[in-house]
Amino acid sequence: MKDCLFWSLSSVGIIFGHKPPIMPESPSEFLLTDIHRCYPVALGNELFLTGNAMAEIPVLENAWIHIQNGKIVALGKTGEGEPELTDNQLISCKGRLVLPGFVDSHTHLVFPRTREQEYVDRIKGLTYEEIAERGGGILNSARATAHISEEQLLNDTLIRAHEILALGTTTVEIKSGYGLSFESEMKLLRVARQIGERTPLRVRTTFLGAHAIPRAYASDRKAYIKLVTDEMLPAVVAEGLADHIDVFCDKGFFTPEETLEILSAGEKMGLPGKIHANELANSGGIQTGVQAGCWSVDHLEQMGDAEIDALRGSQTVPCVLPTVAFFLGIPYAPARAMINAGLPLALATDYNPGSSPGGSMPFVMSLACNQLRMLPEEALVASTLNAAYALRMSDTVGSLAPGKMADLIVTKPLESLAALPYYYATNLVERVMIGGKWVFGPSNAA
Repeated sequence: MKDCLFWSLSSVGIIFGHKPPIMPESPSEFLLTDIHRCYPVALGNELFLTGNAMAEIPVLENAWIHIQNGKIVALGKTGEGEPELTDNQLISCKGRLVLPGFVDSHTHLVFPRTREQEYVDRIKGLTYEEIAERGGGILNSARATAHISEEQLLNDTLIRAHEILALGTTTVEIKSGYGLSFESEMKLLRVARQIGERTPLRVRTTFLGAHAIPRAYASDRKAYIKLVTDEMLPAVVAEGLADHIDVFCDKGFFTPEETLEILSAGEKMGLPGKIHANELANSGGIQTGVQAGCWSVDHLEQMGDAEIDALRGSQTVPCVLPTVAFFLGIPYAPARAMINAGLPLALATDYNPGSSPGGSMPFVMSLACNQLRMLPEEALVASTLNAAYALRMSDTVGSLAPGKMADLIVTKPLESLAALPYYYATNLVERVMIGGKWVFGPSNAA
């Protein structure tokens, strides 16, 4: 039923100008054959990769992948141990690359409307902070959320969900944060949960009631924090709407002390922490995230040696969002320094209406290579296995290792992985598989 509903919506066709194909049922056991190059990222039980290992991932030439009951059974080079299956269980990937499906570990996919006027305002010279001070930014989206129905919000988000699926994303984290009231935050999280039920995407949800201080609480910040911790949070947990809790710890938003209070409340109720940190200023957010034991600290455009030292030796993943720097014209995060320091760097899109209105992980890889000076292999690791670790999912997704879920991308005919970031304006994803089922593109190719 889930797969049928996905294709009946025809949302991919809306975005890309064609009707999506009707996907046949995948057999429970089959073999991807004639793969030009397979990039598994990791072949063992690695939960993340760091340092030189991010650039030295395995590559299988002329490869095969054996898939059964939605999981990867084995993979190898042609002529070396592949099982004997019937012709109708063989799927040719001749000339193609196969790699893990992208894991987008930081998005705000559920939002009520776009903010093109603010885009024009920035072109005219206003800063992100100045727009926020005038009631724009997050507060703008919060006002719109209050007036949109849950049904319309779901329909709008479904279009974006199918868009990112067609670009190779198979797992996505979705935050709330554009509600800033009890009713609106619950609405956002209910829609986020429905995206995981109504599309093939694997969805993790994050409660971000502490995204900004609403204007009504501008003179009483403590009252809003109490609303988040004492009313919103218990309701979110009781309804099972979130997997994580997040706070925007930065200049003009929440202080380190306020952030620790909110994260502590979430931890007591069973929600592991994630954190927005150091986007606008070197605000102590990274150290706060490490102190709180957060699974990831995200953004990191403003940081130095002290912040890298704080992350070194911790279990907190630094997650970089290069499309934000691209869109806002702010400095890029020092990804190269973090990799050289041995940190398990992750990449994500931050898909949202204000600072990153797009969900293309291939474009994120392009920016990572062109602007952050990451190698294509490093960008792939950061977009798959390490991103999955930031979501506590790398034991099941993020690499093409035996025993993991068969979530993968088959590209159009390409020579090497470098083609993905090289052709930054072209979608080179031909087919997408989640749990052993084709969810985008033709089921076979010549």
